[in-house]
Amino acid sequence: MSFVSEPAELSVTTRSVTTRLDGVRVVGGTAEVSDFIALMKPRVMSLVVFTALVGLAVAPADIHPVLGFISLLCIAVGAGAAGALNMWYDADIDAVMARTRTRPVPRGRILPGEALAFGMTLAVGSVAVLGLAANWVAAGLLAFTIFFYVVVYTMWLKRATPQNIVIGGAAGAFPPMVGWAAATGGVGVESIVLFLIIFFWTPPHFWALALWRAGDYERAGIPMLPVVAGLAETRRQILLYSVLLAPLGAAPWLLGYASAVYGVVAGIGGAVMLMLAVAVRRTDGIAGEAAAKRLFAFSVLYLFVVFAARLVDGRLPMFGNLM
Repeated sequence: MSFVSEPAELSVTTRSVTTRLDGVRVVGGTAEVSDFIALMKPRVMSLVVFTALVGLAVAPADIHPVLGFISLLCIAVGAGAAGALNMWYDADIDAVMARTRTRPVPRGRILPGEALAFGMTLAVGSVAVLGLAANWVAAGLLAFTIFFYVVVYTMWLKRATPQNIVIGGAAGAFPPMVGWAAATGGVGVESIVLFLIIFFWTPPHFWALALWRAGDYERAGIPMLPVVAGLAETRRQILLYSVLLAPLGAAPWLLGYASAVYGVVAGIGGAVMLMLAVAVRRTDGIAGEAAAKRLFAFSVLYLFVVFAARLVDGRLPMFGNLM
């Protein structure tokens, strides 16, 4: 199986002009505000902020609302920094993938050097302000999260192993721990449970996407599991991680941190996730692609519902008393 990229789609960037190998020239350095917002991956950022908010809100300590807002803003900026640095480094493979070729750097709207400077500025600023506003434990966790996503995942794992999503998924699982640390100055057991929910959610979520984007990843030379191990093995792994995720999602209730209402919500969500994973495992071809798309779409809803239920459960006594 070949991992050779299609060179006709690559771009070579100079200081002021981006010249693609097919001869098309795009003037760089003319970015608008919307381009820099896109560079920060706002959809990913919104999920990061939400899960961090849950970690901060359910932590067994109060934080001043202003400091809480500043902490979440720093976490959001840190996530944006990681996204910008990811796009800076991955500009070559983004240019050959249909899903990413319209990003600001491959299009020449933002030059690589600008993306690097922007990302580094946001990274240093977000960590420093979080340390001053909240505490240095939270700031250290945020710094490690950015480092893990950019260096460990983007620069190493993504191009080196089909387990890239499994190990690299830790980067997306840290925000609840950062939020928790911002409120408490430490790391608690429940924050680790929230981390594990996201960690085990990540493989079925991204592999469902990879099942119907395998051609994109192969052209870019990324050893995603469907490209390296095949579609059947990917479906099997999706089911395996979904089996592990279902009870883990209910763990805050099982461990006594959440109410039975949360347990019911998480249990139903986990059951649906598992049923969709079984459907993916049993089908292939066009039907299998449709099943993978349904799982991918629901997985986003699952994570939102589970964390929203924990947020409500932790902050509204009436909800928590329904046991």
